[in-house]
Amino acid sequence: MAVDVYLTFNGDCREAVEFYARVFKTEKPHIMTFGESPQNPDYPLPEEAKDLVMHARLTISGSNVMFSDTFPGYPFVEGNNITLAVVSKDIDEIRSAYEGLKEGGTVEMELQETFWSKCYGKVKDKFGIGWQLSHESEQQ
Repeated sequence: MAVDVYLTFNGDCREAVEFYARVFKTEKPHIMTFGESPQNPDYPLPEEAKDLVMHARLTISGSNVMFSDTFPGYPFVEGNNITLAVVSKDIDEIRSAYEGLKEGGTVEMELQETFWSKCYGKVKDKFGIGWQLSHESEQQ
């Protein structure tokens, strides 16, 4: 299981990722936009979201640092835009950590299957720390 840093930006994520990649001399970042993600016809993607970064990841000095833009309409608070991401190949470990972290906390997204993970959820613990928990399969 790894614990990674997840940084959220307010529309300037692409610029930030490219900046950090240059500063830390990392690999060229792979950037996925909201427009490139599978679309649900019941929930059309707003035009202003299509080019925003849904996910990017860099390896900086041996650590994963993940990035995204805030989805339009969701609040962005500078200083509160850092969460910790727990990524594990053990789905039971993800479920157990999620159950523990939500005690006294606030569930932001119930554990559920997404197009990128069989088991993903978000919770803010009772101390105000944001966590993203994600199962990573062998195929990823």
